[in-house]
Amino acid sequence: MYGAILGDIIGSPYEFDRGSKTKTFPLFSACSTFTDDTVMTLAVAEAFMDAPLDEGILRTRLVEAMQRWGKAYPHAGYGVRFSDWLWADDPRPYGSYGNGSAMRVSAAAWLYDDMDTVRRMARLSAAVTHNHPEGIKGAEATAAVIFLGRTGHSKAAIRDYVVQEFGYDLSRTCDDIRPGYYHVESCQQTVPEAITAFLEGTDFEDVIRTAVSLGGDCDTLAAIAGSMAEGFYGVPEALRRQCRRRCGGSAGPSSASRCGRSSCGSTPKFPNKLQKPSVFSPKYRWFFLFFFSSASFLLSQLSFLFSLELTALLRYNILVLV
Repeated sequence: MYGAILGDIIGSPYEFDRGSKTKTFPLFSACSTFTDDTVMTLAVAEAFMDAPLDEGILRTRLVEAMQRWGKAYPHAGYGVRFSDWLWADDPRPYGSYGNGSAMRVSAAAWLYDDMDTVRRMARLSAAVTHNHPEGIKGAEATAAVIFLGRTGHSKAAIRDYVVQEFGYDLSRTCDDIRPGYYHVESCQQTVPEAITAFLEGTDFEDVIRTAVSLGGDCDTLAAIAGSMAEGFYGVPEALRRQCRRRCGGSAGPSSASRCGRSSCGSTPKFPNKLQKPSVFSPKYRWFFLFFFSSASFLLSQLSFLFSLELTALLRYNILVLV
């Protein structure tokens, strides 16, 4: 699963359309850190490892692992509804078709040895939260591409399988996609783009760079494309070392001091006490910046109009008195 995690880390500084839509950028920087994509990838892997092929047991294990890992890393950048799910006493799927189902699914393609089981496990991993047909399809397609890649299929065969089985439009090139692509978090507008980046890339690193160059939700886009690239190309050892170093080398969510989503140049330490993240966490800061900026502008306009009304009233009173 190095591919998914490295894609997440490398793409993280450029999320929210903060990149320049080029393949030429520093692969790692002070801003490169793992996010919710990595946390949930590891949670799903843990749930599947050494588990019986019983859907009821697996569903319970998935929910337990995802909630435990999510609570251990509460500031990793979860979406609003998923964050609520993490802290729910009785978590239920909520009809999402977000790309979170595809970003976390890679373990299913590595832990099982036939396509039917891989796709069944991918569906199961998605359905505990993202039970919309598009959310499930995104996870299935991602796992299928990884499995086909790691079992020796050509890119042409992988493309044909995806089009036939999932109906994704893979006719566009990355050059076609890049100019109008923006930050969007649906499977429908992330998974086909990630597959296209994988198909066009010439090696593992080039796939990651191609995915990031598209813009948009770069960490998730690159995590999905990177998971596919690992199945097809493998991951260079130098990048594996970078991955281990930036994840802190610990095993398991109990060490809640590893680096998470952060401001550039710092390595935050998460609190030992598990706590629900504030709405002012980085995931929402752009919303609040827009909200408060708009509110400030509106208040200034109201103040201006009030001053005009007050001036007119004073002038009227003066005329009456005169």
